[in-house]
Amino acid sequence: MTGADVLLLALGAVAVGSGVLVVATKHLVRAGLYLVLCLGALAGDYLVLTAELVAWVQVLIYVGAVVVLLLFAVMLTRAPIGASDDLDRPGWPAALIGAGTGLGLTALLVDAFRWSTVELPAAGTAEGIGEQVFRSWVLPFEVLSVLLLAALVGAIILSRPDIGRRPDDAASSSRTEVIR
Repeated sequence: MTGADVLLLALGAVAVGSGVLVVATKHLVRAGLYLVLCLGALAGDYLVLTAELVAWVQVLIYVGAVVVLLLFAVMLTRAPIGASDDLDRPGWPAALIGAGTGLGLTALLVDAFRWSTVELPAAGTAEGIGEQVFRSWVLPFEVLSVLLLAALVGAIILSRPDIGRRPDDAASSSRTEVIR
């Protein structure tokens, strides 16, 4: 067993352990941080497998964007951050469904590939990938960025009722509260 194998197994164990903690914790913010750890360990696995581009995409898109968006959504909606007693449910149905799904997917993959070998295509270069992204896919990339920006601005506006309210509305709503 080489050092790369040991590192791959260690990072895999960290990814699986933190993935279990994402599902098992009752604190929403801690679940988001465990998700960062899980996705970071997965990026480390990609680095050990010499897939540097995939590792950086993992870090930039999943850790840098998705998890940050999740944490911003939690903070902007003022959702309860601590443990919630109303989320206590029996875990055996979820474990049973998860185990059944895992076994079904394993059987599907074994049946589909039957341990066959696949010839790999020629290796790509960073220049070829950049050429594809910035020539063929630049418009969808920019449209997606504008869509995500609009969603973020909409989430901020929906979560803050004081944005867009006129000063006379604020005064009249405070007067009605006093009268009650």
